[in-house]
Amino acid sequence: MFKSLTAIAALFFSSMTFANCEFTIEGNDAMQFNKKSMEVPKSCETVKVTLKHTGKIPKKSMGHNWVLTTKGDMQAVASAGMGAGLDNNYLPAGDERIIAATDIIGGGEQTTVEFSTKDMSADGEYMFFCSFPGHSALMKGTFKLI
Repeated sequence: MFKSLTAIAALFFSSMTFANCEFTIEGNDAMQFNKKSMEVPKSCETVKVTLKHTGKIPKKSMGHNWVLTTKGDMQAVASAGMGAGLDNNYLPAGDERIIAATDIIGGGEQTTVEFSTKDMSADGEYMFFCSFPGHSALMKGTFKLI
C-alpha cells in the first residue's frame, strides 16, 4: 500500500508545472540583447522582466530599454518614440499600443517592469525591442505566451 501511495504521489508531483514568470534579459554596448525570443507560460497572470545593461556607456549615448508591443505595432511605436526624447524613454507618452516598457538605462544599470498578460493571447504575435533611436533594427525579439 505504501509503495502505491508513493508512486501516485511521485506521478502527481512530476506532472505539476510550476510557471516561471520572472525573466532577465541583458543589453550591451554592441546594441544586442542576449535573447532573441522569450516564452512565457499562459499560466503567468503577471510577468516581471528585468533588463540589465552589461555595457559601460551611459544612457545618453547607448541607453537601452525593453518595450513590448504587438508585432504589428512595433515599428510605428519605435518611430514615434524617436521624437519623444530621452526624458520620455524614447516612447510616446500614453501610447496604448505599448503593453509594457522599462525606463532607459545606461551601462552597469538595471531596471524592472511588471505587467499583466490578461489582455494578451497565446495566438497573438508580440515583439520586444529597445526604443533608443536606431536600436530596434538590431535589438528586438519575439515574445510568446505558451
